[in-house]
Amino acid sequence: MAGPPVPPPVRGLALRHEVRKPGGDKLQPMILAIPSPLGVALGIAAGAAYGFVAAAGARLSRQSTQWALGIAWLLHAAVLVHGLIGGEPRFGFAPALSVTAWLVLTVYAVESRMYPQLKVRRALAWLGAAAVLLAILFPGTPLHVTASPWLPLHLALGIASYGLFGAAVVHAWLITRAEKQIRLATAEPQGGVPLLTLERLTFRFVTAGFVLLSATLLAGLLFSEQLYGAAGRVWKWDHKTTFSVLAWLTFAILLTGRARFGWRGRTARRVLYAGSALLLLAYVGSRFVFEVVLARPPV
Repeated sequence: MAGPPVPPPVRGLALRHEVRKPGGDKLQPMILAIPSPLGVALGIAAGAAYGFVAAAGARLSRQSTQWALGIAWLLHAAVLVHGLIGGEPRFGFAPALSVTAWLVLTVYAVESRMYPQLKVRRALAWLGAAAVLLAILFPGTPLHVTASPWLPLHLALGIASYGLFGAAVVHAWLITRAEKQIRLATAEPQGGVPLLTLERLTFRFVTAGFVLLSATLLAGLLFSEQLYGAAGRVWKWDHKTTFSVLAWLTFAILLTGRARFGWRGRTARRVLYAGSALLLLAYVGSRFVFEVVLARPPV
């Protein structure tokens, strides 16, 4: 008598975890894959490099800190590339945060050439270390096997918008810090970068992020079935969609307020923080609930 079918082997180490199907009592297995040894090694190396910059950056020269941060950035890039071509592509809340942190650091690498006065290296190093190590612990789930080859492009647009809004948040935080330094009459507020320059850069990132977010939502609305297969045939007002639309509306209000009413300062930053929080909840928050709290694949 033939036994039950044997599931196909999973590459690398894996943990088998039983979860209940929504609305039913029958149990279904969930495979929580552990990254490959090379991916883990690269991630630990990148996290250690970031940690070194964060911990010892204050005692190093500016040039030494930049070199160390550059090495950490390259190792981080190697982690991301290995995740794409080293095996079955996976995605989740932690990889999304990892890519976002890398994009923010990329923006800083370019911007620091034009504004070497920016003093945010240690804060970004802590961000990079946390993002890389989190992605090792929670590598995400495989992409939809029935999805379109265009799905990676759709995800790339969404994550790029995350990175641009992340850069905008960093600049808004720099403005807040600089204003506090000015009030306290401390030396060299924000290293000498004018507040108007920081504000102008902030809104440039917001505008670019808004364009990419709009393209991401429009693609999801018009081509959901082509992107996700039969699972995306119907537009679903789930948590991800709801928070994404709310974030889009918040950023639209911010840009309109800036253009029509000259919003700036604390008011503009609060709206930016609110929109960024909603956007973070849209994908990262919903995937965190599925992957960690509920321990089951996203629906």
